[in-house]
Amino acid sequence: MPKMKTHKGTKRRFKITGSGKFMRAKGMKSHNRRKKSPRTLRMFDRMLEVDKSDVKRIKAKLPYGA
Repeated sequence: MPKMKTHKGTKRRFKITGSGKFMRAKGMKSHNRRKKSPRTLRMFDRMLEVDKSDVKRIKAKLPYGA
């Protein structure tokens, strides 16, 4: 059986924590930055946990835990 390929877009967008949780960044952080308050811009720096309904799809695209 051939090796499965990692989906490169998924690999760049999600990080896996040591405990196995999938983390994602928020969107909307690069466009129209001057209009946004400093507090809002800081909030974009945080990583959020991926919703449990999406975890199965992400795991399928990252077969080796990239």
